[in-house]
Amino acid sequence: MKLKPLADRVVVKMTEIEETTSSGIILAASAQEKPQIAEVVAVGPGGLVDGKEVKMYVKKGDKVITSKYSGTEVKLNKEEYTIVRQSDILAIVE
Repeated sequence: MKLKPLADRVVVKMTEIEETTSSGIILAASAQEKPQIAEVVAVGPGGLVDGKEVKMYVKKGDKVITSKYSGTEVKLNKEEYTIVRQSDILAIVE
């Protein structure tokens, strides 16, 4: 199966969380913050959304920073993805 986002939605895969601090302390899963940097896996076509024209600025393969706790988490073929609106993407990491 494959995810194909609609309208202004973007499918991202969150980067792995650092499990050890710089001083070597291993963090429990509950103490770790949710990652905000993700890789774009698929991009919707944009178009007319809520009566306004939306142009898509991100593309597949971009590294992006998303709003904390935004989007809908989806598990497909044992992989975890998050579907967010383009407006929940704060920046492209270059």
